[in-house]
Amino acid sequence: MDTMTDDAIAETATAETAQGRLRGARKDGIFSFKGVPYGATTAAGNRFMPPAPPPTWRGTRDALGYGHQAPQDNRDRAPEIEWIRPTEPTGEDCLVLNVFTPGLNDGGNRLVMVYLHGGAYAYGGGSAAGIDGTNLAKTGDVVVVTVNHRLNTFGYTYLGDRGDSRFASAGNAGMLDMVAALRWVRDNASAFGGDAGNVTIFGQSGGGSKVAVLMTMPIAKGLFHKAIMQSSSSHLRLSTMQTAGHAAHCLFDALGIPAGDPAPLQQVPADSLLAAYKKAVAACGGNDSFRPVVDGNLIRSDPFDPLEPGFADDIPLLIGSCETERSFYDVTADPKSLPMTEEQLQAAVKRFMGVDDGAAATLIADYRTRRDGISARDLYNVLCSDHMYRRNTVEAANRKAARGRAPVWLYEFTWKVPARGGSLKSPHTMCIPFVFGTTRAAEPFTGTGPRQDALTRKTMGAWIAFARSGNPNHAGLPHWDAWSAATRPAMVFDDNCRIERDFKPEDLKAINKCPPFVSDRQWPMPKGN
Repeated sequence: MDTMTDDAIAETATAETAQGRLRGARKDGIFSFKGVPYGATTAAGNRFMPPAPPPTWRGTRDALGYGHQAPQDNRDRAPEIEWIRPTEPTGEDCLVLNVFTPGLNDGGNRLVMVYLHGGAYAYGGGSAAGIDGTNLAKTGDVVVVTVNHRLNTFGYTYLGDRGDSRFASAGNAGMLDMVAALRWVRDNASAFGGDAGNVTIFGQSGGGSKVAVLMTMPIAKGLFHKAIMQSSSSHLRLSTMQTAGHAAHCLFDALGIPAGDPAPLQQVPADSLLAAYKKAVAACGGNDSFRPVVDGNLIRSDPFDPLEPGFADDIPLLIGSCETERSFYDVTADPKSLPMTEEQLQAAVKRFMGVDDGAAATLIADYRTRRDGISARDLYNVLCSDHMYRRNTVEAANRKAARGRAPVWLYEFTWKVPARGGSLKSPHTMCIPFVFGTTRAAEPFTGTGPRQDALTRKTMGAWIAFARSGNPNHAGLPHWDAWSAATRPAMVFDDNCRIERDFKPEDLKAINKCPPFVSDRQWPMPKGN
């Protein structure tokens, strides 16, 4: 429980939840309640188990400071991306969320926006400066919720084939945490001036993938009503029981524990389990082995599978990516390693795309015909971004639109961030500060000024409009039609936002000839988000 005193904040306020009274802070007209438990600790006997109910308490509990992040490895902290890195301690008592709202118990009936953080399924938290919900709540008169949940081995170790039914859902424990958080929102939204009947889930990168997974889970039905996926790459294919089972076997091996009985895993110190997870990742083929698994029960199919039952067919979807997502990972690379020769470009494209020399050369030449003078490094980043992100984004939009039950809206960011002298172009994560209105926190990355403020108004306005009605149109943007395979309209977010129909079709046609993206073939887990 937070021990911050009254002197540390300007003003306090209280809210009544189903678990007890909370004391939060009020600043700039927005109430914030941080580190609010939506589940019990996940340590010891609760490890790998479905989330247990949150504690209750008498009196008033402080909600003035962020809670624990899930156990995870440290990340590189280049100055440009500090804003996306939570700084709170880690621990297994990590089922906490944060609420930002303009009003308390005022009958506001405001829409609720629940953000799922990025970092694949291995890293991150809901308390980074770049996802502070204050400005979004204030601008849109909405309730914003950010969530921490179990990650990596703590949230996604598949033990369903080990003969102990208690561990049947361990491979999707992190997803069950998010369902528990959404149930908490349903039960407590009104206390924070929110409408439990108008909830939007949204997330970037791994968070976007989490949104897609929730859209496949029958037990999440009715807990949210709209969905936004920002820059997700892994939303079409989840782990199989075979792959996930192999990863768990590697974890047992790394710990020196017989693979038959999962119970001893609950007694391993968290640091030791995390260290063993890192060894298992190296042994079994990568972090993507520890992610949600299609187990035939909680998750019955991959997201957007044309044959899946369609639990979220009635959920409007906003989905998109950034033009050079891959350049984000250049932030933590040695600058001397970034320039590429033509030979290095050829080899890198061959490896990343999973093609032979001839196909790599053809793809490079084809993209170059539409990009005079582009450097080898920039071309590599464009190709990788199209393969890893844009291709899967458009495919998801096509499949969603084909279901015909709810609209889907497609976008792409082409605005160039000034970080590293502009060399990053339009990288991964750049959308986040414009959605949350946090460019000042992200200034080393996005810069600040009239251009940034204008793009924030356009972007934030679209996200709020979509969350409110399922349609992102607002007065600050050109008219935006829903996606269809026939017209293919996409909103391009830049200084001058515009609608493009059949946006960059030659690129998409070329990239679709390559095998599907498989992250662990292309590169190890990146040092970025």
